[in-house]
Amino acid sequence: MPFDNDFTIGIEEEFQIIDPNSRELRSRVDEILNEGQMLLGEQVKPEMHQSMIEVGTGICHNIKEARADVIKLRRGIGELAKRKGLAIVAASTHPISHWADQQITEHERYHQLIEEMQQTARALLIFGMHVHIGFADREAAIAVMNAARYMLPHVYALSASSPFWIRRNTGMKSYRYEVFKQFPRTGIPEYFNSATEFDNFVNLLVKTGCIDNGKKIWWDVRPHPFFPTLEFRICDIPSRIDETLAIAALIQAITAKLYKLYRQNLGFRLYRRALIEENKWRAARYGLDGKLIDFGKKEEVPTRDLIRELLEFVDDVVDELDSRAEIEYIYRILDEGTSADRQLRVYEETGDLRAVVDLLIRETMEGIV
Repeated sequence: MPFDNDFTIGIEEEFQIIDPNSRELRSRVDEILNEGQMLLGEQVKPEMHQSMIEVGTGICHNIKEARADVIKLRRGIGELAKRKGLAIVAASTHPISHWADQQITEHERYHQLIEEMQQTARALLIFGMHVHIGFADREAAIAVMNAARYMLPHVYALSASSPFWIRRNTGMKSYRYEVFKQFPRTGIPEYFNSATEFDNFVNLLVKTGCIDNGKKIWWDVRPHPFFPTLEFRICDIPSRIDETLAIAALIQAITAKLYKLYRQNLGFRLYRRALIEENKWRAARYGLDGKLIDFGKKEEVPTRDLIRELLEFVDDVVDELDSRAEIEYIYRILDEGTSADRQLRVYEETGDLRAVVDLLIRETMEGIV
């Protein structure tokens, strides 16, 4: 069945700003930002901490366009940082630096957030990747979001890149999970019966002073409050470009497959948030090396096996999306491990967190030429 939705892609990546000599984070975003916005325009933005810089692709019609834009952005920001004696890193926590040492960006929005959230916001020194998939039909977007929630832990396990926090091996493949869940309105959302029900939920939060707009709903997947997209926010930021694109392609394929089923009036069983959160915890703790729960079978299954099943599930839409090469890279991640796995191997071999940062600096710029 031909798609009647374009499934455009937008990818946002949040990078660490690093001093390559000390390997520490540096609150020097302004030095990169001014020149960066002259070269790349609105695709480059500051974030709450001055040791972070965010880039975002344009609206890409396929994963090939997304690849070109992701490479352009990493190259541009990387070269600007290098000219300032800095480097950028793609990983969701920094192995060494402490959140208390980072300066907050001078912007009313961030100061309001800190006033509201206090130390919870100051300590939010985490970096992520968000993937937007275009959806003109909001009713369909809600239905697809409901079903896609089940696959989020599978995707999350593939992206893990945050095993360290303030000079400690946390024992988790993604410690970003533990930091971010201290914010309200995070994690796996509940399902909604319609777009109207979702809108009523958001309007109630606004009316009662919980939020000023839908951007303060930080779920792992959400209909974007201002753009016609479904925004997937669960992922750590992968270190390698090929990982970013493979995971974005998988998210696009999941969305397209679920939409295809929706258009054929084929239901997908919906599970409660609390059950899916059990799998999210397992993905954060063990990454690819653990087991997730197959709630249909009511049994534990190795995470890698369930991801292979997921790849089979979406296979019939991959060629139509022209993302076969990117999807095939998922098998490489399954074989070789994630950024978190590579970081842990370097730490086991060297006992030196600075060597881990060196690895991340190298991997962030792989595939740029």
